[in-house]
Order: sequence, then structure tokens, then C-alpha cells
Amino acid sequence: MLFFCLAQSHAQKKESDTDSLRNNLKGKGIVVDGRIEKKKVNPLAPSKAAFYSAILPGLGQIYNRRYWKVPIVYGAIGTGVYAYVYNDDLYDRFRSAFKRRRAGFTDDEFYDINGSGIVAGSPDLSDEALQDAQERYQRDRDLALLITIGLYAFNIIDANVDAHLKQFNVNDDLSLDVRPYLENHPITSAPNYGVAMVIKF
Repeated sequence: MLFFCLAQSHAQKKESDTDSLRNNLKGKGIVVDGRIEKKKVNPLAPSKAAFYSAILPGLGQIYNRRYWKVPIVYGAIGTGVYAYVYNDDLYDRFRSAFKRRRAGFTDDEFYDINGSGIVAGSPDLSDEALQDAQERYQRDRDLALLITIGLYAFNIIDANVDAHLKQFNVNDDLSLDVRPYLENHPITSAPNYGVAMVIKF
């Protein structure tokens, strides 16, 4: 009699747990006709998000409804583009001045920077200084280009991974059960010890 009462109370508790789970999931639209339905997964969503971000940076984040990431994407890529343009402009200026200086002209913008009317042959910036500046700004320009390309690729990867994670199943229907067991070997009858792990989806 006691066993029957305990079994009945356990069954009622299990039913109330199931009803509670269904009520929680009903608000999310996952319960249909009293049955728990698995959340539908769109396998093309990650590739669509990556494709949209490849066409226009930030578009994949909009597709994933992560609107707060769009200013970050444009801020990062915009900074990289600005650094590239800034260094490219200085590289062109120093390169043009260096080429004119090597051709024998003394009318470049770096010959008499402060307008002090210096003696010919002793410019404010020497040929070596022009060459060093030209090489430095070329190196910085190329680095800015690589960083901008990396940020563009990161924008695509972020959209793809975010779309994958949005479809990750985190509902209460998942369970993991780990229990030890002891059984006899079928041939030798020696005891076997082990652990059984059951994952329910």
C-alpha cells in the first residue's frame, strides 16, 4: 500500500513537472496540440547572414537582429579605411617630393617648410628624411589595409557564428543522466564496473 502511494505521488509530481514545462514553452510557441514540438531550425540562416555581411558590412548583423553591432562594425571598418587614406596621402606627398628632389628640383613642399628662406642646398628635410618618411607611411598604409581586410572578414564571421548560436537549443527538454552500473561479464561471469551516460533530446 505504501509503495502504491509513493508511486502515485511520484507520477503526479512527474505530470505536474511536464505541465509546468509545457506552460513555460507555450508562451514561446513550442507546444502544439499538447505535445512539445522541437524548435524549427533554418540551416541556411548562417550562410545567409554571412552572405549579407559580405555584400554590405553590417547587413548580416541586421539580418540576425543584432542592431547594436552595426555601429561597431562601421566604426571599426571606417577607422581602418581612414587610417589607410591618411597614410596613403602622406606617402604620395613624400614620394612626389622625393622624386622631384632626385630630379634636381628645389620647389617641393618640404624644401623650406617654415618659410625661413634657407640657403640653397640645405633644405629643412633632406633626401634621406624624405625617403624614410615615404617608406614609413607606405608600411603604415599597407598595415592599415591588412587590418581593414581583417575587420571585414571578422564582420562576416561574426554574422555567421551569431546566426548559428541563435539556433542553439537551450530549452528544458534537454537532459543528461550519468549513473554507475555493475553487471557480470557474459562469458566469464566476472563483475564489470562502468558508467552509463544518457543524453535525451
